[in-house]
Amino acid sequence: MKTPRLRTSLDASPVHLLHRAGQFAAELFADEMGEEGLTPRQYAVLKTIAENEGLSQTGLVERTGIDRSTLADVVRRMQKKGLIQRRRTKQDARAYAVKLSEAGWNALKSADPGASRVDEKLLAALPERRRQEFIDSLVIIMQAASPEEREEAA
Repeated sequence: MKTPRLRTSLDASPVHLLHRAGQFAAELFADEMGEEGLTPRQYAVLKTIAENEGLSQTGLVERTGIDRSTLADVVRRMQKKGLIQRRRTKQDARAYAVKLSEAGWNALKSADPGASRVDEKLLAALPERRRQEFIDSLVIIMQAASPEEREEAA
């Protein structure tokens, strides 16, 4: 694979390139899921709940990186669709624990193959030998974005 040629100063901007790559990934995801399918955020929420049943909404914020107000809206809409169930936690009566409903498990099971195809399509743009390095680099960026990391750096 050749090194891409810079056309504008934005082509060297990580912020711009990550934004554009995110747009491309979201378009692939929407195409794969269809009109009535899940959004990438909804998929991330379902996947996270499936792997951490009974997690609080605060825990979902921490694990998905979705901001608190957006996550509350996503959870409310998914609850209306019957994909998730919420109940007050035993530890804190103000907090909600979430779990997947049967419809949520079915939606996740249906979406998993499409989400895997999207990942494969995205990685296919890179030479095979650079794919794990790309994922590792994204993980490093995400770790740097965590509140704990930012506090330690200050």
